[in-house]
Amino acid sequence: EVQLQASGGGLVQAGGSLRLSCAVSGFSFEDYAVGWFRQAPGKEREGVSCISIYDGSTYYTDSVKGRFTISSDNAKNMVYLQMNSLTPEDTAVYYCAADGTVLAVFNPYEYDYWGQGTQVTVSS
Repeated sequence: EVQLQASGGGLVQAGGSLRLSCAVSGFSFEDYAVGWFRQAPGKEREGVSCISIYDGSTYYTDSVKGRFTISSDNAKNMVYLQMNSLTPEDTAVYYCAADGTVLAVFNPYEYDYWGQGTQVTVSS
């Protein structure tokens, strides 16, 4: 059974940092891409970052470039999202997702497997 477990969200002041974690199990971790998405109230789910576990390629949406860093620990089947210089606009529920074949890394419909989400709230 494929499972993704996101954690690490919380309340932080603007300019602060958080690190999200995604624990992955139930499939061959190294063959997948893992993405982070977020959804704010009243808004569509937005792709934030993605990593190809196979070759280590990383992708970031423009609004987080230079502030967020995605990484993986293949030995632990973990993917992390380090978020720095957070702003209130980053407030959302953050989800990790995975799939074996991802062409459009920020398209949520490309991903079959999803974690439960973790709330990130950035106060001004």
